[in-house]
Amino acid sequence: MSIQWKGVMPAVTTKFTDNDELDFDMFEVNIKAQLMAGVHGIVLGGTLGEASTLLDEEKRELTKFTVDLVKETVPVLINIAEQSTKAAIAAAQKAEDDGAKGLMMLPPMRYKSGDRETVEYFKTVANSTSLPIMVYNNPVDYKVEVTLKMFDELLKCDNIEAVKESTRDISNVTRIINRFGDRLKIMTGVDTLALESLLMGADGWIAGLVCAFPKETVAIYELQKAGRIQEALEIYRWFLPLLELDINPKLVQNIKLAEVATGIGSENVRAPRLILHGEERKHVLAVIAKSMRTRPTLPDYKNL
Repeated sequence: MSIQWKGVMPAVTTKFTDNDELDFDMFEVNIKAQLMAGVHGIVLGGTLGEASTLLDEEKRELTKFTVDLVKETVPVLINIAEQSTKAAIAAAQKAEDDGAKGLMMLPPMRYKSGDRETVEYFKTVANSTSLPIMVYNNPVDYKVEVTLKMFDELLKCDNIEAVKESTRDISNVTRIINRFGDRLKIMTGVDTLALESLLMGADGWIAGLVCAFPKETVAIYELQKAGRIQEALEIYRWFLPLLELDINPKLVQNIKLAEVATGIGSENVRAPRLILHGEERKHVLAVIAKSMRTRPTLPDYKNL
């Protein structure tokens, strides 16, 4: 299966049992809800997936389980966030062996690589695998920006196909299109700029709150694609207080609380993360409760 870089691809959370083991039963509940809603791909092991806390064998178990569960109805991607080029190459090979259909790649972790080092890192990994790659460009959180000039060089690798655009600069969508046309697909990666990015020409949405609200997320994408902008906008305006839970240091805990509210997740996180408490918890629960009370009735977005 080649990847069509379009539509909604949830960056799914990793589910844990009370004993801090992978909770495949609850994970399956959530993935089936995503598929039923009509998502276009599944992204494993991102920030929302608590990748930095997962053991290597756990990442492989998640990949194999998800590949078997979706049965090629949608592509399964896994995130690569490593500290060395050697480790990133090994992770790419394991992903390919385990049945993943693509990679989402961050720049090197911890060390703030320079432009030349960042380009060499991505190109070396790309040349080591046949899997298509989406470069995750998030200078706000990861302090390394992949500039258009750097993409000029990166796109010499045929399997670097897409960017997860998370610069927070909405005009960057237009810059990418003007410079690269259809050669570099754009997947918006910031929930609170998603509809704006799609309307400016982004091909799809790597989403966070979709983990708890898959139907609403896919409905926004399908409605705007069909030109029914006002309907998409109405859902998006309802959604925004929830989407803002994603642009927060506690996004994992926030979104897992929302998954509990919609019945497709649990609150368990892996230490050093702790579940929310006190005023912080009250605030998030209040946002979720209000959104649940005013949850919109969706049109038949699957048959537009």
